Amino acid sequence: MKPMIAVLIAAMMTLAGCNTVQGMGQDIQKAGSAIERAGSK
Repeated sequence: MKPMIAVLIAAMMTLAGCNTVQGMGQDIQKAGSAIERAGSK
């Protein structure tokens, strides 16, 4: 259940913060890093 919450939070952050294509790429990268950190715990 916790990994699903992390994915949802990352998706919300990505959608909220991507004003440009470059910004979207950065947000996706940050979301991927957050998911990796959540998965390694």
